[in-house]
Amino acid sequence: MTVHPIVVYGEPVLHRKADPVTEFDADLVALVDDMFETLKLSNGVGLAAPQIGIGKQIYVYDADDEVAGVRRRGVFVNPVLVANKIPDGPPDPHDESEGCLSVPALDFPLKRSSKVTVQGKDVAGNTVSLTVEGWFARIMQHEFDHLQGTLYVDRLQGRWKKDWKKQQKKLGYTEPGISWMPGEDEDPFGH
Repeated sequence: MTVHPIVVYGEPVLHRKADPVTEFDADLVALVDDMFETLKLSNGVGLAAPQIGIGKQIYVYDADDEVAGVRRRGVFVNPVLVANKIPDGPPDPHDESEGCLSVPALDFPLKRSSKVTVQGKDVAGNTVSLTVEGWFARIMQHEFDHLQGTLYVDRLQGRWKKDWKKQQKKLGYTEPGISWMPGEDEDPFGH
């Protein structure tokens, strides 16, 4: 397995819709294995192919689902996501904050739907589906957004959007060419 560098906000692949996967073959299996290894070394909970510079509709996840009381590990290829309505009101900075491996060292509050259903394919082309709630629903929405060319910071509003713009400029997350290597570079989130 190969660990891939994680590209940072400003990289063009992160800002365009990913292409559907058309070949369910050994190359796809190898890529997904690489993504799981990269995710593991990054200490993250989800990783989309655009985050490693590959504009394909694939994401992997590996995290505790506290609502269901289980650990979930899997992959979605060419996913479709259906979400419940996002509740009105501002996000709670303590319970609704989000971070991203492609926006290192930052987190901001963001309102998300509390329940989603995702349907897609696995690496063999079989249909897979998952309905989740709570924090795990946040993970699914976050990773799905990556495949649409949207990062969570693009959804921020009000003072959080202003804070993000200041940090973006300060950290240089405006130009392509920035990346970090899980397992080699210092963990930007301090895990």
